[in-house]
Amino acid sequence: MLLDAEDSQLLLVDYQLRLMPAIFENELVLANAVRLARMAGALQVPVWGTAQNPDKLGANMPQVQAALEQAGGRVLSKMHFSAVADGLIDWLRPPVRKAATGGNARSLPKHLQKPSAPAEEEGRGTIVIAGCEAHVCLLQTALDLLEEEFDVWVVTDACSSRSERNRDAAFDRLAGNGAELVTTEMVAFEWLRTADHELFKEIQGLIK
Repeated sequence: MLLDAEDSQLLLVDYQLRLMPAIFENELVLANAVRLARMAGALQVPVWGTAQNPDKLGANMPQVQAALEQAGGRVLSKMHFSAVADGLIDWLRPPVRKAATGGNARSLPKHLQKPSAPAEEEGRGTIVIAGCEAHVCLLQTALDLLEEEFDVWVVTDACSSRSERNRDAAFDRLAGNGAELVTTEMVAFEWLRTADHELFKEIQGLIK
């Protein structure tokens, strides 16, 4: 099973000012988070961010925030470690809205009525997720998304914790619960699928 850009949403979890200096391999993690947001923006994949207790931990790092905004993303401020508990599902899975029909359409004989328009798309079912700390907010959010029957793909080289041990324990648990573990480059080439893609050179430039 490969990632499909048309069914994907990107979620970037808690790359915050007062947290990131303590994170293992923080420069690499931040660089990959920015790459993911820029790739998503170019490929029209919806982008979301979260910020845990921003009054205490600060906003997202400027480079991540800028990439989020450039991609048209929004940031959910939260207090629960899992963003799902603070309303993330309402962003990822908007309610189905039925298309409006003309006021007198149903008064026509059946053979003259136009077919009903289908309900609007309920949302994209694949969540590509990355963030910090891997063993706390990222883990709890991802597990809750799996419970909500999303397909969850964790971008390992854009995730970390204060210690390597905690990060790796999170990956083991996520994989055991059904999440797919991928890297930034895997996401890029699966979203593209072909070297003939009109954005191939742009995306390739982001990951080189």
